[in-house]
Amino acid sequence: MADQQLQAEIQKRRIFGIISHPDAGKTTLTEKLLLHGGAIREAGSVKARRNAKFATSDWMEIEKQRGISVTSSVMQFNYKGKVISIMDTPGHNDFGEDTYRILTSVDSAVMVIDGAKGIEAQTKKLFQVCSMRGIPIFTFINKFDREAKDPLDAMEELEEVLGMPSVAVTWPIGCGLNFQGVYDRLENVVHLYKQKETIVLGEEGVFGPELEGILTSFNLESLRTEIELITGAGNVFDEEQIRAGKLSPVFFGSALADFGVTTFLNHFLKLSPTPGARKTIDGQVEPTDENFTGFIFKIQANMNPAHRDRLAFLRICSGVFERGMTVTLSRTGKPIKLSQSTQLMANERETIDKAYAGDVIGIYDTGNYQIGDTLSTTKEPLFFEPLPTFPPELFSLVTPVNSLKAKHFQKGVSQLAQEGAIQVYRNSYNEVVIGAVGVLQFEVFEYRLKNEYNADIRMQSLDFNVARWINPEQLELVKESLDSRCMLVFDHYNRPLILFANQFTLNYFMERYKDITLIEALDVNNTLTL
Repeated sequence: MADQQLQAEIQKRRIFGIISHPDAGKTTLTEKLLLHGGAIREAGSVKARRNAKFATSDWMEIEKQRGISVTSSVMQFNYKGKVISIMDTPGHNDFGEDTYRILTSVDSAVMVIDGAKGIEAQTKKLFQVCSMRGIPIFTFINKFDREAKDPLDAMEELEEVLGMPSVAVTWPIGCGLNFQGVYDRLENVVHLYKQKETIVLGEEGVFGPELEGILTSFNLESLRTEIELITGAGNVFDEEQIRAGKLSPVFFGSALADFGVTTFLNHFLKLSPTPGARKTIDGQVEPTDENFTGFIFKIQANMNPAHRDRLAFLRICSGVFERGMTVTLSRTGKPIKLSQSTQLMANERETIDKAYAGDVIGIYDTGNYQIGDTLSTTKEPLFFEPLPTFPPELFSLVTPVNSLKAKHFQKGVSQLAQEGAIQVYRNSYNEVVIGAVGVLQFEVFEYRLKNEYNADIRMQSLDFNVARWINPEQLELVKESLDSRCMLVFDHYNRPLILFANQFTLNYFMERYKDITLIEALDVNNTLTL
């Protein structure tokens, strides 16, 4: 009976990430999904004291000021008997690594595309990450209440730019001022935009008489032509291919106008996969396995500034979590009692006593955890596939403005390094060097040190833009080979790296010192991978 109950709980769960280019409408879509799930009363309306409206998923003050997402949020809600977890990823491309880690914790992804702009750089990059992992991708082409691309061109772009076969589940009727609704091909109904009505069609579908006099003659003619074309020449709808991540179902609508969102959500729940098996270093874990297992994919400090706390985000992969249970931290072999656990809604939270495979929970961290850690109740140590980390391209030397605040500064730097919010290094003089993918990461780092740790800092830009790890055994050899165009630093795990001025300097170094092994990407845990 217990097995049946566990199976039933797993079948209810859906966990997905939302990916897009900045400004495509990702956060707006997230808001509307939460609204339909009853998680919030009014989209964009977490009421601040000044009555301003901010997105639920954007909890950090700097996000509210700028109207962008620079952290990832987890939001869980119930809808039609399903337990849905949305991972809202950073919209800004300076935070790609955080997004990559988020995508290791989900079972499917929703790709939001701007109807006018089409597929943009960040979308393409994130799509490749999902595709590489075989994650099923659902496409929502947004902003059709404004002027947009021809929907046939939008579908063609998916296949040409991303190489992903797609199939239209809903189809737009016009766009911009002429937008009249969407046709649901699977349900054979038309949802009207302005009238907020649904028209049930007969056996002839859009070719029957039901839409005569309701749609403009131009829109009706275009709809019939396009449906005939995609039915004859388009991909065949295939649930197996969708679940295998080889065919993307496409939906059209407007997140801002909350049109097409419910239709999308209902289809998504039918078509998206339940929590599946997760790979370990030497096998895999099934969600129905008796032992509890999970991995930490994100650590976030100061989500609640009043408490100065630190939360580790744990994706449960198998078994049942019960508050107060004792698990083993595989990296150290130490037992840990999980007495403080929380369910997440951006920065809102409530204590959770029980959770299942496919849930993401927050567990309070006093400094025990690192990104990529595995927690389990198995007898033998268990390690999930390691999460990757990438070398940054921008570097700055950071010092506290006030030396009396050095303790605050060191604590802030250490905690933000453990979060993975930014790469933190120390040079041979024990000075702090930070590395980032984009300038915005530096700004967020400075903002958080000042506002969360009361430490003002000076940042001096360093003239390096390429970094490579080295084998610690070759450290002495490396020290002898460095010149002014290189700098030796040590990362958060005390692993040595060389910072190079540019690609030319790196190439010259590799040519001159062929015996020294340079490593481009590392696992987040303490292992070197060539």
